[in-house]
Amino acid sequence: MNSIVFLVMRRMRQPLVTLVLAYTVAVTGLVVIPGQDADGNVWHMGIFQAFYIVSYTSTTIGFGEIPYPFTDAQRMWVTMMIYATVVAWIYALGTILALLQDQTFQEAIRNQRFVLRVRRMTEPFYLVCGYGETGSALVSALTEHGHNAVVVDMDEARTNLLKLENLREYVPALHADASRPQTLIDAGLGHRRCEGVVALTNSNAVNLQIAIGVKLLRPSVKAICRADSREVEANMASFGTDHIIDPFDTFAAHLATALHAPCTYLLNRWLTGLENSEVAEPVYPPRAGHWVICGYGRFGKAVYQKLKQQGITCVVVEATPDRTGRPDCELVEGWGTEADTLRAARITEAVGLVAGTDNDANNLSIVMTAKDLNPRLFITVRQNLEDNKTLFDKVDADMVMHPSTIIADRIRALLDIPLVHEFTERALMRNDAWACQLVSRISALVEDRVPLVRTINVTSADAPPLHCLIREGHRVTLSHLLRDPWNRSEPLPIIALMLERGGEEYTALPGGETTLHGDDRLLLCGTDAAFTRLRWSLCHFGTLNFVLHGTVGPEGWIWQRLRRRRRV
Repeated sequence: MNSIVFLVMRRMRQPLVTLVLAYTVAVTGLVVIPGQDADGNVWHMGIFQAFYIVSYTSTTIGFGEIPYPFTDAQRMWVTMMIYATVVAWIYALGTILALLQDQTFQEAIRNQRFVLRVRRMTEPFYLVCGYGETGSALVSALTEHGHNAVVVDMDEARTNLLKLENLREYVPALHADASRPQTLIDAGLGHRRCEGVVALTNSNAVNLQIAIGVKLLRPSVKAICRADSREVEANMASFGTDHIIDPFDTFAAHLATALHAPCTYLLNRWLTGLENSEVAEPVYPPRAGHWVICGYGRFGKAVYQKLKQQGITCVVVEATPDRTGRPDCELVEGWGTEADTLRAARITEAVGLVAGTDNDANNLSIVMTAKDLNPRLFITVRQNLEDNKTLFDKVDADMVMHPSTIIADRIRALLDIPLVHEFTERALMRNDAWACQLVSRISALVEDRVPLVRTINVTSADAPPLHCLIREGHRVTLSHLLRDPWNRSEPLPIIALMLERGGEEYTALPGGETTLHGDDRLLLCGTDAAFTRLRWSLCHFGTLNFVLHGTVGPEGWIWQRLRRRRRV
């Protein structure tokens, strides 16, 4: 608001001075020039009367000569006064119209409206800095699950595009530099309902500045940042950034998991994928034989290190090794788009190919050329732009690395269902046979669609009837809760993946005889219809009583009193 007032006063200073000066001279002249009353006596007009006459004549309204007819001197002065004040008004109004059309003024008005909207928000929200492909996917996923978001981006075209998105919740957007502390404050960092800040810009320096600003201005708020540089990651970690996501290292870790534990990798994809989308098929990357890695940038280096740790021999194809660095393995200089370069890398004998340059056209060319030379290759390809998804679908690669999708899925899981992160971390410590058995159980429930994953809090806010019964001393087990309220003899098609107790104790795949406590959190996996029925049990005393005991008791106070009297 201060900037708007300052801008108006600065632009309107000269017109207002001109207008005040014109009025002052006009009023002074009318006061000084003598007039005559009806009896011919000389009289002088008062200041109020003079100001009144100047006001209606300068606006060309005209109420006549009052209180007495003017003398010729007064009429001459009023004539000059009319022209002078009308010109002053035209000058002032023209300046006002120009100010209203000024881009700086309009930007200030928009920013002020944005600040007021954010200040009036009453629901928890997340502040998303950067609305590119990753930010767009994340905001869409958050609003789809009923969360609120606020967006800040330097590109005005992106913030304008947000207004055209068909989102379930209204998302305020600000066109500004998110690295400035004042921008973070205006966007709601200091708001009591702000639960987290996500830095997703394409600049490591900006993301680092955002993380520093969050931890200095409000350390209690969760900070999640994107980074693709080890130096920046180390810097972010040094001052307590909650989660640092590197899409290249994340995908390389997924590839390593798929190599030695394919079911664990598949389980992770199912639990973090988009709900109701088609389930991913299992992949089995080969371990016997050598791999060809085209592109030794940040992504190629991450994949190479993971394959090397798995004991797999690699041949790197890189056009500019002096700039990217030379690997400690066999190196072939070239782009990899030519058949001769791939033959030099022994592509016909290879079992796997990684097309990992930062150019989608080159990656597609590498894959198509390599498949012509060796159709049996396990293909891993990097997709940089979302617009090229149709082309990458056509090449039929075994694994596609899209940085924006990887980051959006990871952050969505951290914000929307934080227990998924805890569960997947513990799943990596189990053997693959355990994961295969769980994948089979989930597959039997959801068939060909990604399962719904939900967190249930056994609290008075989320599950009042259940919390009340437990507080009164009733024993409620997990198998009791997961009965079908339509047919209590049948269990709901829901799998309990994890039980969190007291924020410290975690139990993976808790048994049906597990007794629930008032501070428990459950990570459940199932179908949409199953969760709809479970919500009836969690929110209605009568439904929960039927599920537990097979009887429907009175829910209201009046009916409970009437039932007690009938028993007496």
